[in-house]
Amino acid sequence: MGNSTEILFVLQGLSETVSSKRTYFILILLVYLFTLLANLTLIGTVILEKTLHEPMLVFVCNLCVNGVLGASTFYPKILMDLSSDLSVTSYEACLGQIFVLYSYALCEYTTLAVMAYDRYIAICKPLNYHSIITPGKVMKLLFFTWFSSICESVVVAILIARLPLCGFNIDKIYCTAWSVIKLSCVDTTINNIYGYIVMIFHGSQAVLVGISYIHIIRACVRSPKERSKFMQTCLPHLIALSNFFIALAFDLMYTRYGPTDRLHALRNFMSLDYLIIPPLLNPLIYGLRLNQIRRKIFRIFGRKTHALK
Repeated sequence: MGNSTEILFVLQGLSETVSSKRTYFILILLVYLFTLLANLTLIGTVILEKTLHEPMLVFVCNLCVNGVLGASTFYPKILMDLSSDLSVTSYEACLGQIFVLYSYALCEYTTLAVMAYDRYIAICKPLNYHSIITPGKVMKLLFFTWFSSICESVVVAILIARLPLCGFNIDKIYCTAWSVIKLSCVDTTINNIYGYIVMIFHGSQAVLVGISYIHIIRACVRSPKERSKFMQTCLPHLIALSNFFIALAFDLMYTRYGPTDRLHALRNFMSLDYLIIPPLLNPLIYGLRLNQIRRKIFRIFGRKTHALK
């Protein structure tokens, strides 16, 4: 059957995972609102305060912008599904969700890799930091994270759109490329090859990040000052990077190679980690641990509270 506007996908993952929809609706709505508040607060603080316009904090701000994008694509749909008896989505909406969520995931991962490079220069080559990480270089790195992520996701969407489908039941809470590819009536070798190319490319980023942190840790061992810098900026970044990489790797590996006849609830919950935790965690670990941001947030809100009085 060819793709048309009449195609509706049934998202079976929610019924397999959630028992009390009302309870989960309230919980997820609160998490979504808090995620928006935390990210928008940090974004607004960095934008309004010129003293925070340094490379590391600009990259943190980019993480938060990306987190708002990912959250605003995922949460409204799942809230709609929790408020209805049947979780369905149109073909176009499913393809659009795949494109945006893949753009979000790839941009998040690439931004974290860029931040590892920034920390490597700051700690291992501090005297050359401002000559290497210039405002122009920061803009180029930001452009690269968004442009590469969007281009990769466009190719994913195009390769999926060309596939005729023989099924319409998706065994996850949201649409993913592999969930739709499995429903195809034809050979999907091209899709698989492209998927492996993307995995190899971003796997090489993981190797570079690992090498960067080996050098960073070696430098921090020799210097108490660098150890303090590591705890302030590198440790939050390492936590965010580790959580995102492990969650995304688990979801990819389990979706492709894991058993499909058991542990549905665990698989679906684990597949939500990289969509829920990073947008929630990033503004908290950076906003609370970085003294510059924390002081500015308190000052801005203190000033507004005083004005209201």
